[in-house]
Amino acid sequence: MGLIKTLIDVAFEVYIVLIIANVFLTLLRINPYQPVVRFIYEITEPVLGFFKKIIPPIGVLDISPLVAILALQVLQFLTDSILVAISEMLG
Repeated sequence: MGLIKTLIDVAFEVYIVLIIANVFLTLLRINPYQPVVRFIYEITEPVLGFFKKIIPPIGVLDISPLVAILALQVLQFLTDSILVAISEMLG
């Protein structure tokens, strides 16, 4: 069960880093048609798009990436808690 927990934790952490990269790429106005930049935008858009629909920008400040990261961390904590509980039930 430890390997599964580690893999899930790594997946969450990588996705959070991709969201942070998305924010920096947006601020730096890097060419969005470069393959790596496009990959980052496409992989993070489902989560960021969801939060952008719910949370309007505050002036020019878009806090949806921050809320998305916090939500992912809560989801990661809940997932870890469930895995620990299952692990304890199994032995």
